Amino acid sequence: MKYKCVIFDCDGVLVDSEAISCMVLQEMADNLGLSLKWNTIIETFSGKSLRSIIEYIEIRINQKVPANFVTEFRQKTFESFKRDLKPIKGIDKVINELTVPFCVASSGPRNKIILNLTTVDLIHKFSEERIFSSYDIGSWKPEPEIYLFAAKKMGFKPKECVVIEDSIYGVESAISGGFDTYAYTKGHNKKKFTEMGAMVFNDMNQLNVLISH
Repeated sequence: MKYKCVIFDCDGVLVDSEAISCMVLQEMADNLGLSLKWNTIIETFSGKSLRSIIEYIEIRINQKVPANFVTEFRQKTFESFKRDLKPIKGIDKVINELTVPFCVASSGPRNKIILNLTTVDLIHKFSEERIFSSYDIGSWKPEPEIYLFAAKKMGFKPKECVVIEDSIYGVESAISGGFDTYAYTKGHNKKKFTEMGAMVFNDMNQLNVLISH
């Protein structure tokens, strides 16, 4: 293995949750009078903090979102996750074959990370001390702190780690922190990821081979 530690993003890398979250956001934005195309939703919201997404919506509707917006979003997504969430195809095999330490670092709240990993039966792979949330440190992607924090807590320098991401903001976060970064894509943002300096792949079954050389 080329690296001493593998740091996974959660949404879109371990669990196939981005589409679910974006569908809820699209519906809620539409209810506030903001009609957004699906490609815009995916490219603009994936990997970004909920706080910055709310700011994006508020600027475009020229008013504050309702006071219960966050609570409603969490409730709707949690219900959808419990019903529809699936692991990313091939990720279980990737984790089982790793021979170095690994962890998860996400912009989402800790309870969301735990819920998602529990729902797709991956939680037993990640002990409490290997789950890192931006909410624990007060810094969100695209800032690099969450990945720097995770690497430090795992006992490694950035150059000893590899980050697995799927969003523009996550890739920016990892690369600005000095990490080699692999961007998992289902077709969107491939050119952008490459321009940013990430190694792009589209099949999770390829990952262990890619990061071993």
